[in-house]
Amino acid sequence: MAEFKEQDLSGARFEDVRLRDAVFDKVDLTGVTIRGARVVDVSIDGDIDNLRVWGVDVVPLIDAELNRRHPDRAKMSPADADGYREAWELLERLWGETVERARAMPEELLHESVDGEWSFIETQRHLVFATDAWVRRAVLGDPAPWDPLDLPHDEMADVPGVPRDRAVRPSLDEVLAVRADRMGTVRDVFAELTDEQLRERTVPVTEPGYPESESFEVSRCLGCILSEEWHHRMYAERDLAILRG
Repeated sequence: MAEFKEQDLSGARFEDVRLRDAVFDKVDLTGVTIRGARVVDVSIDGDIDNLRVWGVDVVPLIDAELNRRHPDRAKMSPADADGYREAWELLERLWGETVERARAMPEELLHESVDGEWSFIETQRHLVFATDAWVRRAVLGDPAPWDPLDLPHDEMADVPGVPRDRAVRPSLDEVLAVRADRMGTVRDVFAELTDEQLRERTVPVTEPGYPESESFEVSRCLGCILSEEWHHRMYAERDLAILRG
């Protein structure tokens, strides 16, 4: 079995190649053309835009179907400050329900990975990091908002000063205490948010860290948090169901 890790295969050509049961993890497929393919029982997850099948962009169709299955999903793309407040109130309620389901399980299972994905507790740690990065650093201007339990995304390069300890195994109560603090921060930001602020840009943080030292639209930063919270809760629910089974 061939294995390609941390390699640049841009512009490569694959012809008459068998890729059955192959796994593509954290890959950039921008601009890829696939012709004459047999695509059966394929699962795709990720940041997908302008995906054309037989000349048809299927992303709007998939988006509509996901919104049909999960009616609250459309609220994660708000157009004004009130919409952000409504979305966050919903997320806090949904996460409360998910955490209660997690608490009913043996804690050792909450450290278990399903199909190589983050465990439930690692997911909470990553959401702490997301809030620290996009709200406390980018929006509020704290150059080093990190908690030792912060867990950046795997594809992010190491950044001096940003924690990344995959070996630590905090208890559920420990990680939820940090989560509650960060969720309170987001709640406070949304409580004071105005439509005008959404259109403003952040003041760049000059000290090294993540995200990089540049100015971002406030709506981009806060929208990132809504997306992270929504998707990671869906992943957590999926994996908890498997672990319960």
